[in-house]
Amino acid sequence: MLLSQDTYKKIDREVAKFPADQKQSAVMAALAIAQDEKGWLAPETMQDVADYLGMPAIAVQEVATFYNMYNTKPVGKHKISICTNLPCQLSGGERAAEHLKHKLGIGFRETTADGQFTLVEGECMGACGDAPVLLVNNKRMCSWMSNEKIDGLLEELKK
Repeated sequence: MLLSQDTYKKIDREVAKFPADQKQSAVMAALAIAQDEKGWLAPETMQDVADYLGMPAIAVQEVATFYNMYNTKPVGKHKISICTNLPCQLSGGERAAEHLKHKLGIGFRETTADGQFTLVEGECMGACGDAPVLLVNNKRMCSWMSNEKIDGLLEELKK
């Protein structure tokens, strides 16, 4: 077992939401829980989730590689996704992305040398009216991100 007992308990709570013969229905939640513990989904972690849910490893990998909220490669402590779809781009998204790249000294799909930040392009986050929009670690949405708000966010995350 690669994950902590606490993590398996969390997965069990998700599994309990489905009929006993459909444990695999909890795969998305199980991957998110495993990623919260490990930081990313290594092949052996995906295999462990597959074994725990009684499903083929390839089926788990298909889910993990289809959705961009799963990290199948190591990422920084703080993964920042910036919406790069047209509505956000037209409302300051390109400026925000360039500011982030400059402040962090990295491009998209790169991680800072200290391992603190990874910057990725994000698909529509469903908040076009709040553009530009950032998502931190797949959990915290930040709206109307001016350069000043971006600077403040980076300082907060560094603590």
